[in-house]
This record gives sequence, C-alpha cells and structure tokens, in this order.
Amino acid sequence: MRTRGAIVRNAPGPYEVVELEVADPAAGEVQVRLVAAGLCHSDDHIAVGDSPVAIYPFALGHEGAGVVTKVGPGVDDLAEGDHVVFSFLPACGRCRWCATGMQNLCDDGGKVWMAPEVPRLHLTDGTPVGQMCGVSAFVETTTVSARSVVRVAPDLPLDKACLVGCGVATGWGAAVNSAAVRPGDVTIVMGIGGIGINAVQGAAHAGATTVIAVDPVEFKREESKRFGATHAFATMDEAADVARQLTNGQGADAAIVTVGVVTGEHVGAAFGAIRKGGTAVVTGLGNNAEVGAPISLTELTLYQKRLQGSLFGQCNPTADIPALLDMYRAGALKLDEIVTRTYSLDEIGQGYEDMHAGRNLRGVVLFD
Repeated sequence: MRTRGAIVRNAPGPYEVVELEVADPAAGEVQVRLVAAGLCHSDDHIAVGDSPVAIYPFALGHEGAGVVTKVGPGVDDLAEGDHVVFSFLPACGRCRWCATGMQNLCDDGGKVWMAPEVPRLHLTDGTPVGQMCGVSAFVETTTVSARSVVRVAPDLPLDKACLVGCGVATGWGAAVNSAAVRPGDVTIVMGIGGIGINAVQGAAHAGATTVIAVDPVEFKREESKRFGATHAFATMDEAADVARQLTNGQGADAAIVTVGVVTGEHVGAAFGAIRKGGTAVVTGLGNNAEVGAPISLTELTLYQKRLQGSLFGQCNPTADIPALLDMYRAGALKLDEIVTRTYSLDEIGQGYEDMHAGRNLRGVVLFD
C-alpha cells in the first residue's frame, strides 16, 4: 500500500517527507498505523552522520505508538485493532540475553542497523528503504516484526504512551537500573532532554534526596525541578562542587550522562564527580568514530569507581513498557509534562531544529 514517511537519502542529509510503498506483513510481522512518534536524538544521529547505517535511503523514527491494521501468518498474540508501543529493540525471548532477563541486549537487536534481506519499505520507483531499528516510526503506516511491538491498554493516550518506547524507559532505567540509585543518594544528571528528564524523575522516585540537574539551557534547568531535581546548574563543575559539599568531600553516588551528543570529556567529567565506589552511567550517543575518555585509571582501580554503559536503561521491553504505563496511570510517572510541543509529519524538520535549539524536552509528531 502507499504511505508517507520521513527519510534521509544520505548522511548528513535533510529530512524529507516522501511517498513510500509499504509491504503487507509477512510471517511473524504486523502492520501498524502510527498515531504518535517522539522526536528522539538517536534519529538525528543518523541524519547528521554520527551513526552510519547499512542502507540509504533510510526511514527514521523508533519511538512510536499506533494501532495494528494487519497481522501476518504465525502471529497469534496480536490482532487488528490492538494498541501497541514500539520497542526499538526487538525481543526474541530465546537468546541468552532474553532468557536471563536482559531483553535490551537481545541478539535480534544487533540486526536492526543492517540492510534487511527483504525490505518492507520502498520508494515509489522501487528503491529499497531501510528502517530505523526495524521500525520507522516516522512513517504513517509501517510493517514491523511482531517482536518489536508491545500491546498496551486501549484507553491509554498513545501520544503519551509512545514516550515509554525509548526516552522514558531509557532515562528512568539509567537511574533505577544502571545507576542503582538508592534512598538518600546524591545523583547528578548531565543533559536534561527527553532522556535526562526521565533520569531525573527515576532518581527521585528511587529515593535520591539530592538530584542535581545539569544543562546549559535555563528552560531545561527550570523544567527539571518539576520532575524531582533539587538543584540545577549550567555546568558540571558547579554540580560536582555541590555534590562534594553535601557529602563531606566524597562526591556524588552516581552521575548519569544523557547529553545529546556524548564526548569523552562528558564521560570524564561524570567519572570525576563520583565518590569512591560510585557509578558513572553513559546512555547518550556520540560520533561512532570517536574513542577514548579522560578518566583517572588510578581512581578507577583504587577508588573502585564503576563506568557503566546503559542501553534502553537496562529495561526489558515486554515487562517494563507496561509497568511504566501502569505507573503513569497511577500518577507515579509524569508523561504529559514531558511533551513540550507537537508537530505534523511535514513539520519534522522544524521539530529537530527546536530540539537542537533546546526548546523542547520532547517533541512529538501527531499523525492524522
């Protein structure tokens, strides 16, 4: 069938909204009509060339929610009309990682950046189009693996539920799972965007008595206080100084790096701000070609500091997406407040301009 979606033809390259042909679902697949999609920085990493992919043109978007319109052969746990949230990391349920409760590291997840054997999307001239994370949430109707969707309650607003498919779970889990924030902790969150704001509320929910937000944008610093930040500063130097003042010179229990484009200097600053036995969590992305971070190897060994990567907040999508939405329903998780502005699909370029300018916590595309 014919649909429309946002693509990049090469990288770096502009966002283009074009007509596409989308295939009917094959065995193990479903087709989904999008209702809403979050404007995550990970998609922009593709557009600017930080994260090269195996095939161009490439249809972007991975944080989305919609309604199942067709079900392929062999799919017996989903039906037409089901409301679903995309999981940008599919979960096979069988590999070592899924079997041991680490669905975010599922072996299928490593395949979503590869050129598909049988493309589901094509330009109208027949040119194959790659799918962001095997999903492409910036497409009005898309066909995906059934392993990449999680069914949710039909009464939940999909324009908010879409957020738990990436930014909310990634930020929340970075604090609760990766940093293992405990009651009474001092936690620093560096970068208050769609992921960082959720690391703030995750740390606060986990019981941190001090949550220090760091961002050069005043709007984001002020917004962080609505989500549980007790302090907010423009620089890591200020944040680290306060953390040490509050801990008899020791430093923060954890520092979580959620900036939009991570560099080694960000990682070094987070590592330097934590106490003995503390944890520096890195969950943002940078340029794939850059390596190295200025951390003290002496402190790494003698202070038993921990440097922890965090993919999707170490969450299990089939369990944690519904759990986070239950928390939202119960009033324990803020979602409505995260959405600063909504856009049409044709305004997607403006949405990313606003992200770069620091105007949004999260922008959301609403489909007709």
